[in-house]
Amino acid sequence: QLQACGGGLVQPGGSLRLSCTASRRFFSTLGMGWFRQAPGKERDFVAAIDWNSETEGYADSVRGRFAISRDNVKNTTYLQMNSLKPEDTAVYYCAARSFTGSQHRNDYTYWGQGTQVTVSS
Repeated sequence: QLQACGGGLVQPGGSLRLSCTASRRFFSTLGMGWFRQAPGKERDFVAAIDWNSETEGYADSVRGRFAISRDNVKNTTYLQMNSLKPEDTAVYYCAARSFTGSQHRNDYTYWGQGTQVTVSS
C-alpha cells in the first residue's frame, strides 16, 4: 500500500514537497514513480527513481524544477516541486514496481491514492 501526501494550494513560483510512504518491508527493492492527472487528461509521467537511487528520470515539462528522491530507511519517496506553474495543477500519484523506475504507467504494479496540487494566485 502506498500513501501519498503533501499536496495543497500554492501560488505560482512556489514550492511543495510530496511524500509517498510504502507499508512494505521490501520498499528498498522497488522502483518508484510519480505521475499526475489533470481534469479531462490522461495520467502522465512526472518522475521516476530506481531502487538504489542511481538512476532518475523526468518529464521534459518538469526537468530542472522537480526533484525525486527516496529514503529507504523511512520507506518513503519524495517529489520536491519548485517554481510551480498553473499548468502543474493536477492530482499527483505515486507508483511502485520492481527495482527500476519507468516512464510508462502500465509498468507499475502498485499505486497510491493521489494528492491534489493546485497552483493558482
